Amino acid sequence: MAIDVQEATPTAAEYCDLRVVCGLSPMTIEAAEARLPRTLFGVALRDDGRLVGMGRLVGDGIHVQVVDIVVRPDYQRRGLPRTIMEKIMSYVESSIPECAVVSLFADVDWLYPKFGFGSPEKSRGMLFKRRPQREAARFSTCLISVFSI
Repeated sequence: MAIDVQEATPTAAEYCDLRVVCGLSPMTIEAAEARLPRTLFGVALRDDGRLVGMGRLVGDGIHVQVVDIVVRPDYQRRGLPRTIMEKIMSYVESSIPECAVVSLFADVDWLYPKFGFGSPEKSRGMLFKRRPQREAARFSTCLISVFSI
């Protein structure tokens, strides 16, 4: 099995499917179709054309955030999250200004310190949970991250 590592953003349908398969909160296809094209940099891992992992960098280039680092459960324990992060961090180092703030929120803490991420001393991460009125029963909350520097 040779995994094809692409500098690309998955399709909206692939994105929505992979988030659910990997246990992340679901996103609507409409939201994904409208917002995925705004991705600054994306990584897609494919096995015989099938999306098996992804990661994205979003933001305006001064404030950016690493998001959606996921790998299908049946492809885990193969170092693929590291592959995704290496591609993202290579982009950060070559294309994002040194003064930029690069942030992330993660459910795991074993991967990201290897790439220089740690808890900030002066900043404090916060979340705003928004529940869409019309879809509150169908979808889990959307998260908006806020950092003060």
